[in-house]
Amino acid sequence: MTELTNHDIYDDTLKQLLVDVADLREKITAHAASRLDKYQAYYRAGAFNKSALNLAYYLALRQFDLRHLQDRLAQAGLSSLGRSEASVLSTLDAVIDVLKRATDKAYSLDDKNPSESGFNRGLQLLEQHNIELFGPFHEHSKVHVMVTLASETAWNYELILALLEKGMTCARINCAHDDEVVWRNMIRNIRRAETETGKICRILMDLAGHKIRTGAIALGLPVHHIKVKKDVRGNVIAKGQLLLIAGDATQASGLMEGGLLFRVSIPDALHQRLSPGCRLGFIDARGKQRYLLIEQAVSDKAWLASCGQSSYLESGCEVDVLASEPTEDTNVNERFNLGEFAGGPLEIRCFKNDLLLLTENDVLGKPAEYDDNGDLIQPAQIGCTLSAFSSKLAIGQPVWIDDGKLGAVVEALTGQGALLRVNQVRSSGVGIQSDKGINFPDTQLGLSPLSEKDLQDLDFACTHADLIGFSFVETLADMDYLMDELAKRNATELPIIAKIETNLAVKNLPDIILGTIGRHTLGIMIARGDLAVELGSARLAEIQEELLWLCEAAHVPVIWATQVLESIAKKGVRSRPEFTDAAMAVRAECVMLNKGPYILDAIEALVNVMIRMQEHQRKKFSRLRALHW
Repeated sequence: MTELTNHDIYDDTLKQLLVDVADLREKITAHAASRLDKYQAYYRAGAFNKSALNLAYYLALRQFDLRHLQDRLAQAGLSSLGRSEASVLSTLDAVIDVLKRATDKAYSLDDKNPSESGFNRGLQLLEQHNIELFGPFHEHSKVHVMVTLASETAWNYELILALLEKGMTCARINCAHDDEVVWRNMIRNIRRAETETGKICRILMDLAGHKIRTGAIALGLPVHHIKVKKDVRGNVIAKGQLLLIAGDATQASGLMEGGLLFRVSIPDALHQRLSPGCRLGFIDARGKQRYLLIEQAVSDKAWLASCGQSSYLESGCEVDVLASEPTEDTNVNERFNLGEFAGGPLEIRCFKNDLLLLTENDVLGKPAEYDDNGDLIQPAQIGCTLSAFSSKLAIGQPVWIDDGKLGAVVEALTGQGALLRVNQVRSSGVGIQSDKGINFPDTQLGLSPLSEKDLQDLDFACTHADLIGFSFVETLADMDYLMDELAKRNATELPIIAKIETNLAVKNLPDIILGTIGRHTLGIMIARGDLAVELGSARLAEIQEELLWLCEAAHVPVIWATQVLESIAKKGVRSRPEFTDAAMAVRAECVMLNKGPYILDAIEALVNVMIRMQEHQRKKFSRLRALHW
């Protein structure tokens, strides 16, 4: 009996690999065809496009545990299947072609290598869809930068101009904040900056959705703290701002709702006296002399004012109209009283094992009450904007508040609402504020895909936006609902950015994509903040990778969102772990930054990271640039 040589053993290994890979390809095509059957009605003439087919192939591929096959291919010195997302069949056909050439001397392939056109076509489709959504790339990078606009950009054109020059290619307007007047001014500034710079900036209007939030809190003394921002040396880097509005107190609420600046009503006579550069002197609640500087008119009834020192402004206090520049002899031209406004909310702070009563929205929040011995009389309470929420809850279900800063479980359901036991919170406790998100990850809420406010905002967005952000989408039926609403407004060409924010949305993402890409332009936002609350941070790290793979297989552009370089944008502080996170974000087609006083520094840092990382990596591919060691 002739002993087998190493060459024979290797040849047998390759032949078995050929059988296994060919068998895998056959199973994948059968699985994909079966999956796609129910989606034919969503494609013109029932013909699936390349992106839908490739996603179906990828989903079929990932039904199998390929770890052993991957190891065997690698040991044989062949390309593995771990980078096949953009073109599944082309990758398999390339491996099969190599194995046939190695095991069958009579085999020849007249046509070009099957991997070449197919593999490149997948990447080309993704890049094409990326440009369709977000426009041309930054000059040094093929990753787009999206920035959430602050209210300030409605009247600060220089900031918008600087954002575009630093590299912003898409501006996000969060419809949960501000109003149509502010949005219109933001958009006007962006279009003007586009004209002046020659750069293109897409506008995403992000519908708020059924963002379930904490309710209003009982108010304390009617004093407003005008805060200034200082650097580490104590120098003022951002003045405190507020709006002075001609009219009565009902037109100028003192509450900071919807992200608006604090607003104070002023008499019409004072309104007529004001002009840019004018100063208003007042004595604050601590007896300290302070001044308001009139910056500019933001409407025919409102003035933007700033204060360069920390101040405690009292409701109805007297203000003196002063000369534009301080002088030794302060010249008081006239004296007026500001309008009355309500006080700020009381502080509600919860610690681990505390009880918190979640009530209906019409009940004002308030801190816990204790007797003289320190025994609890009444637990802290906070309202919930979701009507009749307690009827949907069950004992033992988790509840998260303020992006997961406070975690609790339902301990009891009463006529007053849901009694929660706080079980996850930092050791110093968490202050609960109004208008903060509440998540019920294990609760079926049965809400309409779009709220009444969303539908009103959609009217505005359809005539002003380039992209529509769809918050809390969970099913293909939700997508159908939004597409129907777009059709009613003659806006069927307006691309949708589906925000993946819940566990259910993750589970239904293949269905959402396959049912949408045949009839509507689609992008996906990985909203990592809400996902982390729903799934837990450890699971999020895994899921965000899977979502990137899935979207690449469908050639659907991805926005990597939430807390990217947050420390820089908010505080001007550079965090090493955040730079690592930003480097990973390059695998998406667009990276989103949140607003903050140091947003220009954050954009500059992000673009720098993206340029460097793209020399090394494209998606999952290491490009093997020469190292300088």
